[in-house]
Amino acid sequence: MDFLTWFALGLIIFVVLTFAYGLIAIHDVPYHIAKGRNHPHQDAIHTAGWVSLFTLHAIWPFLWIWASSYHPEHGYRGQRPGEKSSSDAARLAGLEERVKRLEAAAQKPPGA
Repeated sequence: MDFLTWFALGLIIFVVLTFAYGLIAIHDVPYHIAKGRNHPHQDAIHTAGWVSLFTLHAIWPFLWIWASSYHPEHGYRGQRPGEKSSSDAARLAGLEERVKRLEAAAQKPPGA
């Protein structure tokens, strides 16, 4: 065999190995995003990334969205962790009122 045949074979092997490495390396991008943002589900994202590797990256775009949608300061909802929205405050007030009514009903003797 001449030099060009060996060179072509080496080039094909190099391209195949580079493509395989790139495919494996790209599956970890959502995990690195999640790790950088201190995402609470970064282990699940990493595991799902490996699963997506075996499913030809079918769920990979959703992992990217999942990892990118979390912000360390604001969480998922776009507000600070200690901050409550007005709808949360109204819901909490309604639940507190309901608990008070249930406690009052539990304090009454049966049949009264």
